[in-house]
This record gives sequence, structure tokens and C-alpha cells, in this order.
Amino acid sequence: MTANPQEKMEHPIRLIKKYPNRRLYDTKTSSYITFADVKQMVLKNEAFQVLDAKTNEDLSRQILLQIILDEEASGMPMFSADFLSQMIRSYGSAMQGFMGAYLEKNLEGFQQMQKALQEQSQKLYGNGSRSPNEMWAQFMSQQGPAVQGLMQTYTEQSQKMFSQFQDQMQSQTRNMFTGFTLPGFPPQGGPDHKKP
Repeated sequence: MTANPQEKMEHPIRLIKKYPNRRLYDTKTSSYITFADVKQMVLKNEAFQVLDAKTNEDLSRQILLQIILDEEASGMPMFSADFLSQMIRSYGSAMQGFMGAYLEKNLEGFQQMQKALQEQSQKLYGNGSRSPNEMWAQFMSQQGPAVQGLMQTYTEQSQKMFSQFQDQMQSQTRNMFTGFTLPGFPPQGGPDHKKP
């Protein structure tokens, strides 16, 4: 996880070293930690970085992905098999970079909605109010169908827009290379097309 320069001055990034025996060593506490401890750092919004103890390679993403995998394997998974399949199909496509940014922005919007709900509850009921998770669960149970319908419509519209954009890009690319034969692609006019 990275932090902006101002955060680095106020709260230096917590350095965790990963050793070949797969153990994680927290340099701040001078002790070995578990994935559960790293998960707690994420939940507390602590900036940290996981480095390979031998090569200094940044392994932060790998550790975070492992935590997500562990969470998905236990309890109630967040991602359906269909969603995961769609994500896999996005790799290697022209939309890969855009897809990551799109998902990140949508998650940020979702978290802002949760935060606004928590702040509203604190204004109405004071700091002794229920936990944000309880409030969110109640909100979703009361407003669930409406919110889910809104999110589904938004997602469907986004998918259509992305599909149209991708079709437009492919069409423009084909038009740009009209008359050129590219390795691995049939000549313009199909496989039976004969060169003049």
C-alpha cells in the first residue's frame, strides 16, 4: 500500500519483510506477524509495504491478493464465479487498464456512501450509535431492492457503454490499417481474397 508524501512524513510506511520460509517480519514491532495482522493494518488504513527480504522486490499486491483469496475461501464470498471469469477475460485486452481504474472508482464511491451514512447516523444519534456495519446492514435490508436495482441499471449501462466503445475502437483500428497485411491476420476481404 502506498501513501502520499505528506502521510509519509507524519506516518512513515510500515515495512514488512517476507522471508523464504513464507514468514512475515514487521520491522516496526520487531516480531513475526500473520496475514490476519496485515489484514488489521488494512482495516485501520495503516500504510505499509511488504518487501522480499532477499531481493527487496515489492510483494504488497501479492500479500493483499492472498488476503482476498483467504477471505473468499471462508465465510461468504464477495465475488461470484461469473464476476471472476469476467475479470480474467479482461486481462490482456485493450480495456485492462481502464477496467482496473473503473472498478477502483466504483469501490471508492461505495465507500463514500458508507461513510456518509455513518456520519449521518452520528449526527442523529451521537457517537454511541451502532457500528457502521450494523447501520449498513439495516440500510441495505430496508433499501436493498431499490439500491440493487439502481446499481444493476448503472452496471448494465456501463457495460453497454464499454462494449460500444470497444466496438468503435476496433472499427477505427480496422479502418486505419485498410490495405495493410498484418502478420497473423487474414488480408482485407477475408481468407479467399487474392492480392492483385
